[in-house]
Amino acid sequence: MNAAYEKLLGGKSGLMGLLVLGALLLVVFPLSLDMFRLNLVGKYLSYAFVAVGLVLCWGYGGILSLGQGVFFGLGGYCMAMFLKLEASDPISTKIQSTPGIPDFMDWNQITALPAMWQPFHSFSFTVLAVLAVPTLLAFLIGLAMFKRRVGDVYFSIVTQAIAAILAILIIGQQGLTGGVNGITDLKTLMGWDIRTDSAKLILFFVNAGLLFACILLGRYILSSKLGRLLVAMRDKEERVRFSGYDVASFKVFVFCAAAMFSAIGGAMFTLQVGFMSPSFVGIVPSIEMVIYAAVGGRMSLLGAVYGTLLVNFGKTYFSETFPELWLFLMGGLFIAVVMYFPNGLAGLVQSHGKRLMARLRSKPAAAPDAVKPKAPAKAAADTTRDGIEPGATLEASK
Repeated sequence: MNAAYEKLLGGKSGLMGLLVLGALLLVVFPLSLDMFRLNLVGKYLSYAFVAVGLVLCWGYGGILSLGQGVFFGLGGYCMAMFLKLEASDPISTKIQSTPGIPDFMDWNQITALPAMWQPFHSFSFTVLAVLAVPTLLAFLIGLAMFKRRVGDVYFSIVTQAIAAILAILIIGQQGLTGGVNGITDLKTLMGWDIRTDSAKLILFFVNAGLLFACILLGRYILSSKLGRLLVAMRDKEERVRFSGYDVASFKVFVFCAAAMFSAIGGAMFTLQVGFMSPSFVGIVPSIEMVIYAAVGGRMSLLGAVYGTLLVNFGKTYFSETFPELWLFLMGGLFIAVVMYFPNGLAGLVQSHGKRLMARLRSKPAAAPDAVKPKAPAKAAADTTRDGIEPGATLEASK
């Protein structure tokens, strides 16, 4: 294997991890789950984009953002605006007072499509907006915060406040955003009905493919010099700054990369679920997204995906099986992970894997017909615990 590709994949263990995850997502789940459950997994994977971005931003960069739901929601709303305009053609909305505009605008007595909605008639512009709008917002936030050396808990509080402000703004502008209900009743993507089972299956594979692309991009970043600088900044920021590096620029970059990953997840969520609402933008969903990365392991890109799946599977199972107790069970799961597995699932797998490898290496391959000679007692007595002869140090010092 080429050295560059091997470094990108994370060596043999990293390649094996990608293959296992690929087999799980692309083979096991599609063959074993019905379409309803598979679509649920697709929804969970859209959250995994945020968790992968948090591994870069928080795990390696030391930047704990409690507002990733902002970028997830912005990407979702950009895609929802395009889908809603396609579903609001004059024929489908002929019973409205003003045909050709979304229904919630007609309910709020808006008689013309607002200017901010006009460019979303184009799918190319929509894809560009999904990537650019959240990234631009993250750039402005990062520039304002990091250039002034605002970090640690203060940055977390600011991002949490931004999430609350945007959620309130979306709810308050009901005529432009659909208010608390969000943008619903999304039907087609460029004439393709996204509500059918075949469409949901295709979108699931597209979602998984984009997630793997983001994981590989994240590994490329971490395997470069920038990845080493991120870890150095997380541990000794002042030392990196005194070495002549522009710490603020590196932080802005990784924060924007995490925002772009989150926005892609939001757009895929809208396509698979068929709506987008402010309930995915506020403080609570943003904190839940941090929990996904913490459970999976904030230093592992693949662990973030498994953590997202585990938490959401648990959420679904507990809410269906124990509707009155599921919140307590989820809280117990989080507490157990934090107390007993501080490095998440990835740390647990890594530690057990090292122990297993150590045991395998410690067992010598004994020949079946050979008998090991017994070591002389004198040699054992003249040897220290580390295998160094007592007289070796004295001889070397002469």
